[in-house]
Amino acid sequence: MEIYFSCSITGGRRDQRIYARMVDFMRQQGHHVLTAHLAGENVVMEETTVDARDVYRRDMEWVESCDALVAEVSTPSHGVGYEIALALLRGKAVLCCYRDNRTVSKMVLGNTHPNLTLCAYQGLADLRVALGLFLERADVRR
Repeated sequence: MEIYFSCSITGGRRDQRIYARMVDFMRQQGHHVLTAHLAGENVVMEETTVDARDVYRRDMEWVESCDALVAEVSTPSHGVGYEIALALLRGKAVLCCYRDNRTVSKMVLGNTHPNLTLCAYQGLADLRVALGLFLERADVRR
């Protein structure tokens, strides 16, 4: 499956290690993660060299072409919210994961769209289980 992984870049990178583990897990399950580079340690510096319009076009094409979107939403991000909304409008399966001790936007938590799955997690074990179940269901849906 083609997965769009969405996470905070300019809003803060304190969960970068979690991002990397999420991407690693999805790859180990045999999925292609279009945006795997977003989980990297140097993405902030790498993305500063890319024009904003190019980022917008590139990311919108990736959302359009993906089979599902997985977002880590513990750190607020305008871009992540935009990508989630677009994916849902396009009928994509979307998983929003967040640490259960973080405050998450009510626009995410209150969304009852049938293609949206929410996952509050305490640790990597919880996260892996939720990711595995979501990817299994999304793959069947295709």
